[in-house]
Amino acid sequence: MAMQRPTILALDFDGVICDGLVEYFQTAWLAYQRIWPGGPATPPPDLALKFYRLRPVVETGWEMPVLLHALMQGMGEAEILADWWAIAHQLVTQEARSPADLAVAVDSVRDAWIARDLEGWLAQHRFYPGVGDRLRALEAAVTPYIITTKEGRFVQRLLAAEGIHWPEERIFGKEVKQPKHQTLRELVVAQEAETCVWFIEDRLKTLDSVRQQPDLGMVRLFLADWGYNTEGDRRRAQQTDAITLLPLSAFTQDFAHWPDR
Repeated sequence: MAMQRPTILALDFDGVICDGLVEYFQTAWLAYQRIWPGGPATPPPDLALKFYRLRPVVETGWEMPVLLHALMQGMGEAEILADWWAIAHQLVTQEARSPADLAVAVDSVRDAWIARDLEGWLAQHRFYPGVGDRLRALEAAVTPYIITTKEGRFVQRLLAAEGIHWPEERIFGKEVKQPKHQTLRELVVAQEAETCVWFIEDRLKTLDSVRQQPDLGMVRLFLADWGYNTEGDRRRAQQTDAITLLPLSAFTQDFAHWPDR
């Protein structure tokens, strides 16, 4: 029997549509200097590569300067990978910071960069190969949404720079202030009973949170194997019946070429 196609396709942005590792590090470094002044004027030579390898642990932007703070204190990569959530919150508590204040610092760095040099900021991002063309073709076959922890206004700028028109009401960014599974729930509730929803995300923890919602069992879940995840994440996804590991080569083609499990 042919695989049922989606009527709604929900997509994460960072790590699924757009690779912004270079921008993330530069923004995180500037925010880190603002939050913890008095350190070196330039990052240590190996800091960026460590940050890139550890990017899969970051769920929202406020964690990025905290990750740099952990590395600058000499914390090991294996330790961070093993227990990042606890480490991040311990550091925030010890430093008497709040995630909200850290998020403001990160966003203000981005806002200042965009105001000063929009073209330079945009140039630090790239859409994954073939993704731009796939997004342009989606509208004819499905109703697409973006569900992301990035500010929706930043997503709009990056899509526009790629020449992609995306209705603002179909972008659910950080500003909605709710977990992704709740946004998916609202999409499901707002649609007809026969609606088929597929969700593509590069963060396994997020997919697990959706999987734990009894009323979202009808949402088909995909882990983007080209995004910010680890070999361990991909291996676990392959061992989980409710999650399908999706290669980029399949995503950029028609749904008929997607894995059926």
